[in-house]
Amino acid sequence: MEPRIDLLTNDVGATITKRLYHVGQALQESPLPHALQELVELRASQINGCGWCVDLHSRQAAAAGETPTRLHLVAVWRESAVFTEAERAALALAEEGTRIADSHGGVSDATWRRVREHFDDDQTVALVSLVALINAANRFGVITRMPGGTYTPDALAELTD
Repeated sequence: MEPRIDLLTNDVGATITKRLYHVGQALQESPLPHALQELVELRASQINGCGWCVDLHSRQAAAAGETPTRLHLVAVWRESAVFTEAERAALALAEEGTRIADSHGGVSDATWRRVREHFDDDQTVALVSLVALINAANRFGVITRMPGGTYTPDALAELTD
């Protein structure tokens, strides 16, 4: 499977991708734990069917210390015993924030309450921003058909300038 277009070799695509990457860097510097960020991004990417993003975030989560067991269970987090209540709240927000069209009310009040029980204002803003950003990134990956299994850590190195 070949991507439809390489966003990084197109001037407009490279500019937009770099800006999104820098927003992601700001989120990594937020008080939201890095491993949790990767789990949230992985779950949204699974829902959206973005192979490249699932590849990237499963590898990044492993590098952040996630175990294979937890990574394998992200897709079925509700039916597993390996996630904390805070992680469950974040994963619920990721799912509801990703599946907005499936729910007329968007994120439920119950999920929002659980998020607010576990995360302070800065962490909550980071979490909401993370869900929005990964959904945007997933759209790039799905629309351009970026295949999973092709991510390498140096793939994003050129975006740091």
